[in-house]
Amino acid sequence: MNILCALTYYRPYTSGLTIYVERLATALAARGHGVTVLTSQYDPSLPRSENIDGVRVVRAPVLARVSKGVIMPTFGGIATALALQHDAMSLHLPQFDAPGLALRGRMRRQPVVLTYHSDLLLPPGLLNRVANNVVDAANVAAGGLANRIVAYTQDFADHSPYLRRFRQKIVVIPPPVEVAPATQTEIETFRERWNLRGPVIGMAARLAAEKGVEVLLKALPKVLAHHPNVRVLFAGQHEYVLGEEAYARRLAPEFARFASHWTFLGTLGPREMAAFFPNLDVLVVPSLNSTETFGLVQVEAMLSGTPSIASALPGVRQPVHQTGMGEVVPIGDSDALAAAILRVIELRERDLRPRAEISARFSTEKTVTEYERLFSELMR
Repeated sequence: MNILCALTYYRPYTSGLTIYVERLATALAARGHGVTVLTSQYDPSLPRSENIDGVRVVRAPVLARVSKGVIMPTFGGIATALALQHDAMSLHLPQFDAPGLALRGRMRRQPVVLTYHSDLLLPPGLLNRVANNVVDAANVAAGGLANRIVAYTQDFADHSPYLRRFRQKIVVIPPPVEVAPATQTEIETFRERWNLRGPVIGMAARLAAEKGVEVLLKALPKVLAHHPNVRVLFAGQHEYVLGEEAYARRLAPEFARFASHWTFLGTLGPREMAAFFPNLDVLVVPSLNSTETFGLVQVEAMLSGTPSIASALPGVRQPVHQTGMGEVVPIGDSDALAAAILRVIELRERDLRPRAEISARFSTEKTVTEYERLFSELMR
């Protein structure tokens, strides 16, 4: 089967969405399918076409940007050529260009499967509001053309205004989760490198407004009152994040205030992430809105023996609810987050579960098998 995947940003850009599609595409290719990823050439230095781990990546040049969105005049022509070479489409929303792709797929009687990763909520401003409305309309149009729409969890599907519109098309497929193996030596070397001596709180995300970084910053004084040597390790891009420059400037004074307790690690590779998670006492996911729908890093941490504290957002709360490995706190409540961090640090053994129990629920192999079954059913 030849499958065309499409999303606005792909590797080396890092987000939960890009990681999801990379794992899905790579695993499908490993199973013998021909897989092409159509995406934007958001960085002009990136090649227009290349092969990454058996996946053909095609990037359409970007003429202009609107906040986090991109305008690609040649996208339609590239999409038409690629549609003729493939048997099925896997489109990943939010994406402005999805309706055109879905229409091409339906005209060729190809299965068109959308995966709805999150809502798009751009920063305040007239232009961003217009862009938000345009993308929302595009998502609705694509949903009408699609054969099926994949959601991560039934919880998010039940609460999403977008997904509720297409109830009869919804298929719930757990997201792909994997953690590279790390030796005990690598774990200890990581700990020594970053001089970790007391309790360690982890975040793994881009420095973006929806991630709720300020909630953790506000919770930190109460945690420090009980654990003066606590450290926060922030893994992920924290500089020059597209569309988040103002947010980073706003939080800069707080980062300076807690400089001795807050360490930016930058973007880590798979082996480094595998050493990162076991060195944490707890991972926090204090996300604030529906641009976050699950939090893959929670399950990655759990597979490494680290509990998670998540905000009570639909979907985001599910890893903790399904595994019992951590706590869920009210959205944006720094006092509740501080109290939960203290409990998990003190009662960490209470929240631990066998790795096999976690991997039975979430794995890339399970996700890919479900996608293969879905495409096969639609092709029949």
